[in-house]
Amino acid sequence: MDFPVLSQSNSLRFPSDFLEKSKPYFPIRRRSTPLWSATNHTRPSVPALSKTSSIKCTVEETQNQEPFQSENGRKGWIHFVGIGGCGLSALAMLALKQGFEVSGSDVKWSSYMDSLQEAGARLHIGHSVLNLKGSDGSRLPNVIVVSSAIPQDNVEILHAKSAGVPVHKRDYWLGRLTECYKLIAVSGSHGKSTTASMLAYVLKAMGDDITAVIGAQVPQFTEGNIISGRGQNFVLEADEYDGCFLGLSPYIAVVTNLDWEHVDIFEDKEAVKSTFRRFLNLIKVGGHLIIYGDSPDTRSLLNHRRQMTGSEYSSGVMRAPNLELFDEHYRITTYGISSLNDWHASSIRPNCHGGSDYTLFHQEFPEVDISLQIPGVHNVLNSLAVIATVMALFSDRMQYYELISHVRLHLKSFNGVSRRFEMIGTICGCHIYDDYAHHPTEIRAVLQAARQRFPFKAIWVVFQPHSYSRLAALKDEFATALSDADHVVVTAVYAARDEGFWDVSGSDLAASVNGPPCEYISSLEAVVDELVLQISKDLHRQIVVLTLGAGDITTIGPKVLHKLQQQYK
Repeated sequence: MDFPVLSQSNSLRFPSDFLEKSKPYFPIRRRSTPLWSATNHTRPSVPALSKTSSIKCTVEETQNQEPFQSENGRKGWIHFVGIGGCGLSALAMLALKQGFEVSGSDVKWSSYMDSLQEAGARLHIGHSVLNLKGSDGSRLPNVIVVSSAIPQDNVEILHAKSAGVPVHKRDYWLGRLTECYKLIAVSGSHGKSTTASMLAYVLKAMGDDITAVIGAQVPQFTEGNIISGRGQNFVLEADEYDGCFLGLSPYIAVVTNLDWEHVDIFEDKEAVKSTFRRFLNLIKVGGHLIIYGDSPDTRSLLNHRRQMTGSEYSSGVMRAPNLELFDEHYRITTYGISSLNDWHASSIRPNCHGGSDYTLFHQEFPEVDISLQIPGVHNVLNSLAVIATVMALFSDRMQYYELISHVRLHLKSFNGVSRRFEMIGTICGCHIYDDYAHHPTEIRAVLQAARQRFPFKAIWVVFQPHSYSRLAALKDEFATALSDADHVVVTAVYAARDEGFWDVSGSDLAASVNGPPCEYISSLEAVVDELVLQISKDLHRQIVVLTLGAGDITTIGPKVLHKLQQQYK
C-alpha cells in the first residue's frame, strides 16, 4: 500500500503539542508478543555523589535533570579526565550546555577539544594536580569524571580522592545523568554511532525536544556530538567497553549486533554475550527491546537472558559468569532482512543519491518505500532499528500512517556521521573516502558500501590496524576482509591501549592477505607519498581510496588530496 510523500514545502516539524495530543489513527498490526518474565532480579541501588550533592529531577520538570548541584544550590564544577576522547568530550559538552563549569585534561589535543574550548571549557594537556585548582588556586572540582582508558593511579584521580572529591567512571556518570529521562540506549558491537545519531536526528526533526549523546561527530548536529534538549527523551550511544552500559536503566534498548570487538576486555564472544545479557536485565519494567533478529548471536540473547553474579573480571579480562534468572517485563521487537522479523526490508537497491532504497515491511505487510542517502546494507539495518524504535516510542500516541511518513521523510534527509564513509574529496578520477572501520565486520561492510556506490571503480584500501591485541586475535579475519579490495596497503599498528610486547605486526597482516596486491608501508607519511605517486601515474584511472582505522590514519586522505591539488592545479 502506498502512502503520500510530504512535500518539501511542508513543515519539517510537528506542531509543538502534536507529540502529546495525537491519538492512534490505526493500530499497529503486530503478532501477539508476550511480556518476558522470570524471577529474582534486584536492581542495584546507586549511591549518592557526595554528602552535599542533590539530585533534582522529576518527570514533570525535565529541565532539572542534573547529576548534581553544589552546596549553594548553583551548578557546580565538573572535571573530566580523558576529555579528548569521543565519549567524555560529549559528556563535557552536554555539561557545558546545561550550565556547569567544565574543565578537563588529556595526554594530547584532539579535534573534539576544539569545540569544547570554544564553548568555554578549561582544557589542559597532560595530567597534573594543578589542573584541579580553580582560578584562585584554592577551589577543587565538585566531581571528577574519568574515561575508561585512564588508569586508576592517574595523579589527578589520586589527588581528588585524597581531597575527598567524588571520582566516578563514565558508566556511573551516565547512569546518574540519564536516570530521570526516558532513556533510549543504542547498543551493539557495530553501528551504534550511526544508529543513535540517525535516531536522534529523526526525533529532533519530528519536533521532539530530545537530549542526545553520540560517540562521534554528526555534521547535522549544531553541537557536533550532542543535542541538549529539555524534553523527556534521551538518546544515548551505549558502549559495552569496560561494561560502561551496565550503569544504565533504559526504557528502550536497541541491540544492533553482537561481535567479539573489544578483545582487550572480553575473553571471547561468549563473554560479550554475557555482558549484553546483563544489559538487557536493566531494561525498565514496561520498556522495550529493539533487536537485530537475523543474527544467531543476537537471537541467543532472547533465549538466555539472565543476570551475571559473582566476579565480572579475572586478570583484567571479562569472563563468562555464573548465571541466574532475573525478573523483568518488557516487549521485544525484531528487525532485519528476513521476513520473520517484525520490521524488515525487501527489494534493497542503490539509488541516484549513492545510497539505498528499499521497501519497508511490518510483519507481512508492505508499508512504504524508504530512501537513504548513505550506502550499504548495514545502513539499511541501522534505519530499520530507527524505524522500529520510533514506532515503539510514539505509536500509541500518533496516527500510524502519518508517523511512518514523517520518519520516512527525515531518514531521507540524514547525511551520516563523520568518519563513516566520509568523502574527503575528488580529483580527476580518484575519490577519497575515510572510515572508522577497525574490525573485520566493519571492513566488509564499508567495502560492500563502496562497491554499491562505485560498481565500476577499483577499490584501494589503506588500513591501519588498531591495537595489537585486536590484530593478534583477529589477524586471519582481517586478511579475509581486506581481500575484497583491489589493492591494499597496511600500515604500522596504532597501539591504542596496548602495553608490553606483542608478537604481531602490520607486516604480518600484509603477508596474510590473499588475492589483491598488498604491501606494508609503516609510516603514514610514506603512505601519502606512495598514494600520490601511484595516482599521478594515471590521473584518469577510476579508483576509490578508502582510509580505514580508528587511529590517526584519518590524516592521510586530506594530505593526499592537498598534494594532488597542488601538483595539478
